[in-house]
Amino acid sequence: MKVRAIGNLLILCTTVALSYGMQVSKPHYAKLTAPIPLDGAMHDMVRARSFDVRLDKVIFARTLKTDQFGQTRLLTTSGLWAVVTTSLAATSTSTTVADGTWQGPTGLRYHQTERLSYRQDMPPHAVDPGLERSGLFIFEVPPDQIPGASLLVAARRFGPLDAQARIRLDALPTGADGQPADVLPLFDLDGPAQGKT
Repeated sequence: MKVRAIGNLLILCTTVALSYGMQVSKPHYAKLTAPIPLDGAMHDMVRARSFDVRLDKVIFARTLKTDQFGQTRLLTTSGLWAVVTTSLAATSTSTTVADGTWQGPTGLRYHQTERLSYRQDMPPHAVDPGLERSGLFIFEVPPDQIPGASLLVAARRFGPLDAQARIRLDALPTGADGQPADVLPLFDLDGPAQGKT
């Protein structure tokens, strides 16, 4: 009787250990259905499933100047503003490009700011085949998340198993401290050529 109880307890412990091991070792559902990254570098055209994207330039600023309903607003942030200009086009049928994410070198992700969602030049960007257009993405990022960062662009924020362009920000001019070389004190989003201050 004692041997049977010890045997049952041993089987139970083994089953629990195996179940726990399977639970912690299998990939999470979110990873299994995550977007499929397509890598590229700055100034290269990256072809996703439904759109093409090229990262043209990144401007860093401490303050953004913008007009909202006829009033000038100055927006500050605890980090830096990253104003990313891209070129977008649809691959085969008209579509929208709605999601932009800044991924820092440590894997932290910063979604495009919602403080400027009223602007017409902010996502979602409607794109058509053969007609390249400019797309603007604006982020608030800490300075330590700039060197070694990537821009993630997708048709929508939650697109399981869809393609996602992942563009390395490897051509950013940096200073000796690894931070962006040219940080503007003020960037005018409504100025000529997007913000000559």
